Amino acid sequence: MERDGVERLLAEAGADSRRLRHALTLLCDGQWWTLPELIRHTATSRRTIEALLRELPLEHRKDDRAPRNPLQQEGETFRLPRDDTFRVPLAHTPDYQDLLALAPPPEDPVAHLVPHYTDILERLTTLIAHAPRARHVLDHVSATPETVLRRALLLGARFWLPGAGLLCVGDHDLTSLAVKLVHPETDVTVVDIDERILAYIDEQGLGVRTRWADLRLGLPASARGNDLALTDPPYTPEGASLFVARAVEGLKDDGRILLAYGASERTPMLALKVQQSLSELNLAYEAVHPDFNRYFGAEAIGSAADLYILRPTTKTRPATASRLNRLATAIYTQGPQAIESAQNAAPDLSPQPDTDLLVGEWPKNLTQPRVKLSTWLAKPYAAACDRVDIALPPSLEAALPRVLLATRASHVRVHGDDLPPLPDALSTVYTLSAAPGALDAVRLPPPDGEAASVVRKILDNGHAKLANTWREALIAVARAQGTTLTKREARALISEAAPWSADLTPIEAPLHRLNDLQKAVSSTVSALKTITPA
Repeated sequence: MERDGVERLLAEAGADSRRLRHALTLLCDGQWWTLPELIRHTATSRRTIEALLRELPLEHRKDDRAPRNPLQQEGETFRLPRDDTFRVPLAHTPDYQDLLALAPPPEDPVAHLVPHYTDILERLTTLIAHAPRARHVLDHVSATPETVLRRALLLGARFWLPGAGLLCVGDHDLTSLAVKLVHPETDVTVVDIDERILAYIDEQGLGVRTRWADLRLGLPASARGNDLALTDPPYTPEGASLFVARAVEGLKDDGRILLAYGASERTPMLALKVQQSLSELNLAYEAVHPDFNRYFGAEAIGSAADLYILRPTTKTRPATASRLNRLATAIYTQGPQAIESAQNAAPDLSPQPDTDLLVGEWPKNLTQPRVKLSTWLAKPYAAACDRVDIALPPSLEAALPRVLLATRASHVRVHGDDLPPLPDALSTVYTLSAAPGALDAVRLPPPDGEAASVVRKILDNGHAKLANTWREALIAVARAQGTTLTKREARALISEAAPWSADLTPIEAPLHRLNDLQKAVSSTVSALKTITPA
């Protein structure tokens, strides 16, 4: 009998057979399904769905495909085209009626609210469709528009958002935009390593604050003191615990963390390893909403992930500090930054003979003073340095502009392979030349011109608040022109030209903001002409 294989699968799954029965119910209800849709709708791994389809007499929408199971010809390998649609033929559905899951899956806590936000859902659909493409080396998998909307709705249903601060620790899914559309009174900040995402969020003009951060190197100071944090991290123990630890750093003492994390029903040990890494942070679990998040992709885990609501305890911050002291750069599942690609051997680096300081990981036999990359970016180095050597590991190339902004040294040599080109914003600060396995950055003399000199002062103070340096430099230009400019007047000019500039440093600023700096500064310098001379 054709249903013998299905019965065997259900018997093997036991109490967990509801997943299979749900999929079987959908296939027998007359609708046509693609493989990705069926995986996402049932939150069941691709392998499990394939095993079920292998036992069913499928028919296909395309006329040139015979109404039979193609797996019968291809053994254990599933070869349905991704756009192929299929179902159990209507004539066969009575054969499976007693195997179906007639009761609905677990209730979604905010599904009843979604119909009231159709306009916002439509806008989110467009925003996600036009967002920068996913980068697999950063484990990007896009959440569905419905998921992003439901995250925003759940935040509003569980917490009081007017005036609350929300930190999105990474935001390829654009949850920040959903929150601002549904709850515009929420104060939302995004930290992300992907410059494209930060620029895209800013382009929408919804008032989300954006900060660049490689979380392996630290959390920007201006991204702290929030009430809530939300993160959808790399699904490795190292990645999940790092992103959650940074979320803890970004919270007030009584905040909450919303974590998206999923694993295949076939691999409970992988889920256990991640949960153990979270347990080490001494977080209380207030809720877990199963399969709350759905994705375009991630079929190995059923295109779904649970949503955890975590609450820090009095033991969380000490545990977080301990976790962050043993950072590793390999936190992803793919690419050169993947756990499997981590290199155990330290690179064979040779600094300049007359270097004053070593930044990063260097051979222990070297005697020069040294400082960690994270410390280098977090605060100015106490001593003046003329020559600096910086070791930038293969997975940290995006930090190149920031490690250069962190110093006023006249000659910086950055050691690393495949280093990216210097952004336009720094071309007025450094001239570059290539060296074997390194990049030499030589500091340029101060530029001529009032606006150019203001920009240079801002970039020369990478750890200082950008608006403060700008204000003092603008006052100095006004004084040289014989004009009196008060601090309040200077702040007003800066706020009008660059409302995004408050509270962030050049090191934290996204590159598109730094690239826009020259134009914004020029407008404030030009505005000085309208002020009556003293």
